[in-house]
Amino acid sequence: MKPIKFKEQTKVLQKPEGWTDKQCSPLAIFNDEKQCISCWVGDLKDRLKFLITGKIWLRIYSGTTQPPVSLETKYPFVVNKEKGKL
Repeated sequence: MKPIKFKEQTKVLQKPEGWTDKQCSPLAIFNDEKQCISCWVGDLKDRLKFLITGKIWLRIYSGTTQPPVSLETKYPFVVNKEKGKL
């Protein structure tokens, strides 16, 4: 799986100091100070494996606890249908 850019993104997080490009890449996110949303895409192998197993593993590099997170396939932004905007 790899993170991708998306039109609603508001910033790009850079890799931690001392990490290589192989360990970590920039992460485009939407941030409204309540939540951070990123968008990821899987290659064909990822998609097939998910289709067969139904599993996605989430790894968070942080301290000793895991912050609140969610994984979704549903588009996370509310669109105002009259104006065509978020």
